[in-house]
Parts: sequence; C-alpha cells; structure tokens
Amino acid sequence: MSERVAVRKTYKLFIGGKFPRSESGRSYLVQDSNVSLASRKDARDAVVAARAAVKGWAGATAYNRGQILYRVAEMLEGRREQFVALGVPGDEVDAAVDRWVWYAGWADKLPQVYGGANPVAGPYFNLSAPEPTGVVAVVAPASPALLGLVSVIAPAIVTGNTVVVAASPSAPLPAVTLAEVLATSDLPGGVVNLLTGRITETAPTLAAHLDVNAIDLAGVTDAELATDLEAGAAENLKRVLRPAPADHDWTGDPGLHRMTALLETKTVWHPKGV
Repeated sequence: MSERVAVRKTYKLFIGGKFPRSESGRSYLVQDSNVSLASRKDARDAVVAARAAVKGWAGATAYNRGQILYRVAEMLEGRREQFVALGVPGDEVDAAVDRWVWYAGWADKLPQVYGGANPVAGPYFNLSAPEPTGVVAVVAPASPALLGLVSVIAPAIVTGNTVVVAASPSAPLPAVTLAEVLATSDLPGGVVNLLTGRITETAPTLAAHLDVNAIDLAGVTDAELATDLEAGAAENLKRVLRPAPADHDWTGDPGLHRMTALLETKTVWHPKGV
C-alpha cells in the first residue's frame, strides 16, 4: 500500500467577503502551506470591494458595529487552539481577543467623547460629530503577528472605515486565519480585505490609488519604502499614519490615537426655534 500524501492547504486572499486566489495564479510556501501572492490587480480589486462597503458600514449604527466587533472576539476565542497550532502564543491570542472587546466597547462612546455642541455667538445650534474617513490601506506589523494585526484593523473599522490590509509576508498564516474568523462573524463583505505577499508590490499601488482616503504604515520598517509610500499618498492628499517606531509596544495600552487619526469632523449649524 502506497504512503498517503497529505493535502496541503492553500491560504487565499480575502476580498469582498470571499476567498479568491490571486489573479496572477502565484503562491509561495510558508510552514508547508501555499499562500497566495497578491498582485497589483488584486490590490485594486480589494479597493473596489472596500469602497462598495463604505456606505453600508459607515451607515450602520455605532451600537451595531460594536456588536459585530464583539462577535469577532467570540469567534476568535473559539478558534484559539487553531492559532496556537500556527505558532501564535496563547497569551497573544488572549490579548487579541481582549483588544477586539476593548474596541467594541468604544464604538458608541467615541462620538460622545469627540463630538458635541459648540458654544457660538448667535441664535444657532452648532454641533460637531466624528465621521469615518472612508477607505483605509493598512500595512500590518510583522510582530506580534496576530495582536499587531488586530491593533491596526479594529481601530480603523470600529468608527465606520473599511480597510485593505497588506499582511506581513513573513507571518501570513495568522492573518488569513483571522480573515476566516471575520468571514463568520457577521462582518459585511468588503469591510476588511486582506492581501498576502510582497509589501513592496501591493503597498505602492494602495498608496497611489486615488480611491484610498488614508494609509497606515504601521508595519513598514524600511525608511526608504515609507518615504516612497508617503510620496505616493500625496497624489490625492491621503491622510498618512507614519510607521510605528522600532521600539513600539503593541502589547501596551492602545489608547485612542488610531481611532481618532482616521476620523473627520462634520460641523452642522441649525437655527434655534423661536
């Protein structure tokens, strides 16, 4: 009897709530598994999916977005051992679950903290309210693979943005497995889109794309690449979050910066009734 050959899993991209292979047909080997190698065309397709999802996601109530983020935490908790089997420390998985819960709690509170009535000299109500920026491109940090990824995705989407994430090429398996969690967590398709492969291939396309409103360079460690991406982002005046410092601690208190950095403020004037 011949020896059985195991079926090697192929980890695909996550675009528009589906798991397509790269349109180029390329893949690369990580931990005895095939991982799709995203192309520039895949990056453009991901932006289209993210843009299509903006209206519905931004238009959802903050309470509903918080519920969905909490559901992500529930599903991630249930797949803890799967992430551990991929090499993610158990403590990191627990921290990632807790971080989803933390951001879920902020969903309906941030507008109260960063919005409100403004005193004006005149018979008017003047109200300011935070609004999402739109489509955000994110270069995820390589380490910690799961917690770093959650720490850049959750603050962007909790306020109503949609994201296209370029996962670290050195740690793609936790990223695609997180995408499988998101796909079963009531998150609408297109809110999170994930690309695996070379950052140097997909990130410049995202930085220069005119339908991307902001870019987070958290996982960019090459100073020259960061400069090039910032230059590409200047084409349509994207909001740019600079790369995290080398000594940045993703395990620490996340604070509110990553949420507020991806918000716009809308101010409305309304005459007072007589």
